[in-house]
Amino acid sequence: MSAKYQIFVSSTYVDLKDERDLVIRAILEMGHIPVGMEMFSAADEEQWNIIKRQIDQSDYYVLIAAHRYGSCDSSGLSYTEKEYNYAREIGVPALGFLLEESVSWPREKSETCPVAIDRLNLFKTKIRDRPVSFWRSTDDLYGKCSIALVKAFNAYPREGWVRASQVQDTAASKEIVRLSGENAELRERILGYERADSEETAITEALDLLRSNFKSINVWRKGDKTWSEGAEVTLYQIFEVLAPELQVESDLVTIAKFIATNAIGISSSEIRSTWPTPRNVIRAILADFAALNCIVPSTRKKPVANTNEYWTLGEFGVKLLAHMRRRRLAKIESLLPIDSDSDSDADVDASVG
Repeated sequence: MSAKYQIFVSSTYVDLKDERDLVIRAILEMGHIPVGMEMFSAADEEQWNIIKRQIDQSDYYVLIAAHRYGSCDSSGLSYTEKEYNYAREIGVPALGFLLEESVSWPREKSETCPVAIDRLNLFKTKIRDRPVSFWRSTDDLYGKCSIALVKAFNAYPREGWVRASQVQDTAASKEIVRLSGENAELRERILGYERADSEETAITEALDLLRSNFKSINVWRKGDKTWSEGAEVTLYQIFEVLAPELQVESDLVTIAKFIATNAIGISSSEIRSTWPTPRNVIRAILADFAALNCIVPSTRKKPVANTNEYWTLGEFGVKLLAHMRRRRLAKIESLLPIDSDSDSDADVDASVG
């Protein structure tokens, strides 16, 4: 968005009319907005207030000075100096351009009153306190003013003026960007809620299936020559005790032993060391868990000599186990008395276990 700067041009009037017109032309050619003091009559307080408002709205202030102090207010302060003081007071970047003292200058364009000359010299001293340029001719002033303004635009960037349509377009673009971001955030939230609902539904359905499916598991005890009756348990019971072991991975033989000792409840000293539960039953159980996306074959690297089959929890299995553990923890907490102590905690652990 291209901004146009408003630049207030100040000088004494009659003696510097040509120079001021040239500076105004330079500003216009640069694409900016000159405001000349000749547009106003600064001879009364009302017009001075108008000039102050124009300086308030200006981005930069240009002062051209030669050998005239100019018309003064009731206190003896020239309106040119008064404008310069006000611009400095409100923080408008001020650029001073003084005529070099060595340049020949018409007598009719110079002060002859000693008081006015003294005041002009004091004013010039004030101008020199800030960075200032010295000019020798109108053409010289034209070039130096253009260069100084470009430098000021870079060194002291100001707000400037823009077309209302540009502001509206920019505001609309910003609003569109804001609304688009807000819309994307809301869509992501909705998808998150939908995913959470879908995930909760999937967990509920999986738990129902695990609870409603039973497996009769026989065992091979030490010293026996055939299978003996073990127990009938749900897939839920099996997964609840087996899943924590599968958080890393386990091979089939270890899984078979773990089901015999933890799901059926037979002491490890009573069962044979190899396949204490039927291999085909174990594979069927694992196939059911895999069908529910609870477990997956392990992908961890093994030595070449290790030909065992390993299984681990899948992503959904991890979530399912977390859900089951949270429910168990909530159940334990609900059993605690209001004023529980360490002894009652131990009783609860024993009863739940």
